[in-house]
Amino acid sequence: MTVTATSVGESDQLEPRVAPGAHPWVRRLQRPVPAAAAALSGLLLYVSFPPRSLWWLALPAFAVLGWVLRGRSWKAGLGLGYLFGLGFLLPLLVWTGVEVGPGPWLALVAIEAVFVALVGAGVTVVSKLPGSPVWAAAVWVAGEAARARVPFDGFPWGKIAFGQADGVFLPLAAVGGTPVLGFAVVLCGFGLYEVVRLGLRRRATGVVRPAAAAVAVLSIGVPFLGALAARPLVSDRAEDGSVTVAAIQGNVPRAGLDFNSQRRAVLDHHARETERLAAEVKAGKVARPDFVLWPENSSDIDPFANPDARAVIDAAAKAIGVPISVGGVVERDGKLYNEQILWDPAKGPVDTYDKRQIQPFGEYLPLRSLIGAINENWTAMVRQDFSRGTEPGVFTMDGAKVGLVTCYEAAFDWTVRSEVTDGAQMISVPSNNATFDRSEMTYQQLAMSRVRAVEHSRTVTVPVTSGVSAIIMPDGRITQKTGMFVADSLVQKVPLRSSQTPATRLGVLPEIALVLVAAGGLGWAVGAGLRRRRAGDV
Repeated sequence: MTVTATSVGESDQLEPRVAPGAHPWVRRLQRPVPAAAAALSGLLLYVSFPPRSLWWLALPAFAVLGWVLRGRSWKAGLGLGYLFGLGFLLPLLVWTGVEVGPGPWLALVAIEAVFVALVGAGVTVVSKLPGSPVWAAAVWVAGEAARARVPFDGFPWGKIAFGQADGVFLPLAAVGGTPVLGFAVVLCGFGLYEVVRLGLRRRATGVVRPAAAAVAVLSIGVPFLGALAARPLVSDRAEDGSVTVAAIQGNVPRAGLDFNSQRRAVLDHHARETERLAAEVKAGKVARPDFVLWPENSSDIDPFANPDARAVIDAAAKAIGVPISVGGVVERDGKLYNEQILWDPAKGPVDTYDKRQIQPFGEYLPLRSLIGAINENWTAMVRQDFSRGTEPGVFTMDGAKVGLVTCYEAAFDWTVRSEVTDGAQMISVPSNNATFDRSEMTYQQLAMSRVRAVEHSRTVTVPVTSGVSAIIMPDGRITQKTGMFVADSLVQKVPLRSSQTPATRLGVLPEIALVLVAAGGLGWAVGAGLRRRRAGDV
């Protein structure tokens, strides 16, 4: 093997380029290959996400993306990155248009794919740097960090980490949260491309740099070894005793947006399922729970303002004889809140948590006047904006501290972490997926909760109005789950834990570090390019 030193701007004969001497027809056929490969690799990434357990497909998806982007101009990277984003996000987010039509779905994807396009441009810039997989993976994480924050407070759905609930890299969530887990997966994918590229180069020319080969191999090996080393952080051992929890899925009369018009029926369904469970407990068929968790929107009738709703909830609480966390819609001082209410069987409502990360275009409408001018029906769907809560929600239920993360909030790192740092010994993710019918949305959200369980080493319960409800151990295992659009209840003894993982303690610091790595790589590449141009002008 011949070893040579090369510069940052070295040309590469193995790039996906059209051969200059090729027949015109061959050249025409080759031109669309990079664009098609970018879109198809995005589709491959989508297939790696739940409900499928094909997490490993993320690696070849990023390997193909690395092949497509390496050595191209940033403008080409912008376009190819956008195609990758479309291939990934169009099918991933199709559930957003289940009830409102394709317009909002396509608009959301068009905007979110811009972030992936910017990542594509960034990857092309760092693609010729020594150690390019590291820089490229950091650029991807920087793109996810931006997408999780803007516009309208961000939309983190589709983070690479959320596709890895069944994967071997999952323990890394306990090390540095979703940024570190996502970085490891992307690094491994880009590293896979580098190994193939350098292997082909060695076979063709006999020339390869030992340092480049070492980085390529380490880009694959280190994530796997890191995940193996992180395994001791993943445990389902009880540290503060155990509790028996019941998650109620009352079901809805019918799927779709009009479930809201059946608010009383939804409340009655959850009360009825709780009373059915109480009868089974009394008959000795099921263990008595220490507390009960209802889903988001289980009482869209404000129980503080409507005595009939209050009476229904009170009767259910007295029947089961233990505290219930009720998902309600509450109006207070002229403001609307998506609220969790701690309902004691003897005292009634004793504590509340107001959802803090509310969903744009679902719970509040940005740019209301502009959107109303485009389509009045869209503004009618959100007649009154919800207001945000300001404090973490940790209910003390029969001595256990239960952190509340309401539905959409599970996608955001800060909302989940704040509950754990505020003392939560377990987490509940009350959700309402009835508006999304039988789409993949509920499975995608369930995978998020599994990642959160490992990230913070906490039991996570997911009570949902219409499915899939589940109980998740601190190691990410689902031990019980319901079907979709059925009334059911899950009762299980689960561990309480109070220790904090490195991810919990570090918070946003790993993400900041990776964003700085991305900025450093981009700065290095841009600076090297400027120096080369100046040298050429001399």
